Amino acid sequence: MTRTDWTRDEIAALFDLPFTSLVFQAAEVHRAHHAADAVQLSTLLSIKTGGCPEDCGYCNQSVHAETGLKATRLMDVRAVLQAAAQAKDAGSTRFCMGAAWRNPKNRDMDAIVQMVEGVRGMGLETCMTLGMLTPAQAERLGQAGLDYYNHNIDTSPERYGEVISTRTFGERLETLENVRAAGINVCCGGIVGMGEDREDRVGFLHALATLPEHPGSVPINALVPVKGTVLGDMLADTPLAKIDDIEFVRTVAVARITMPQSMVRLSAGRESMSEATQALCFLAGANSIFTGDKLLTTGNAGDDADGALFAKLGLRPMAAECRMAEAAE
Repeated sequence: MTRTDWTRDEIAALFDLPFTSLVFQAAEVHRAHHAADAVQLSTLLSIKTGGCPEDCGYCNQSVHAETGLKATRLMDVRAVLQAAAQAKDAGSTRFCMGAAWRNPKNRDMDAIVQMVEGVRGMGLETCMTLGMLTPAQAERLGQAGLDYYNHNIDTSPERYGEVISTRTFGERLETLENVRAAGINVCCGGIVGMGEDREDRVGFLHALATLPEHPGSVPINALVPVKGTVLGDMLADTPLAKIDDIEFVRTVAVARITMPQSMVRLSAGRESMSEATQALCFLAGANSIFTGDKLLTTGNAGDDADGALFAKLGLRPMAAECRMAEAAE
């Protein structure tokens, strides 16, 4: 039976294990629940960029950031479906759509629903991240067949207020509850390398591993510092605050051990990781990545680089039917 009663002390003890012992344990857990050589390929599209009223210190889409990013309107449904078709042709089995909103307006819901239905009609898994959701909005997305809703907790409950002030940690959890109640799978993770310490990383994973149900997907992002954002400017002055590669792999390994059935995704920041670091992450239980050249507004490794890395490591893209079978277990 999957545990949701992890204590902070237990999670801290995992972090403190010798590195090779931790990775070995995570690899064993991974192989007990997932195919060892299969990695899910997902594509992320920004369907509405910039102009977000939230003050998340890491985000260049916030109106509080001074990055020169231009705000756009919600994309046309046909353009989104065309992008989804291209992603499927490139091997992706999940198509994720993100909008820089505090919360979607009801006037936008018809278009959002059409996007979900159209992407699902292609045989792709669907995921959306639109900010906070009311119960009624979540219910409508569930009726449209949305497979996953992404709403990250970002960091530990204790450090959350240092990263964002316009939305509380409790409001994050409320949206997750609305999503679960609507029958939609939860995609929830966060960002490391924001100047936090290990205690914060323990608290971050503890919050995820003790949710009423583990998230179906757990994206682990390494901060991509963007000049003009609060955290981007801070880390430019204090580069030692950035998480090192070994500690990042430890975080992936502990996520895998504490949430054994979840898809653990290497998300933002992967483009700056060495092949060796990525290989260690896959060994430690990461089994999902974003493909393509861009993640919302920041760079990504790209399909060619990913294909070459997979060939070198003997990894294979996870087939859609295999992912659906895993999800049904």
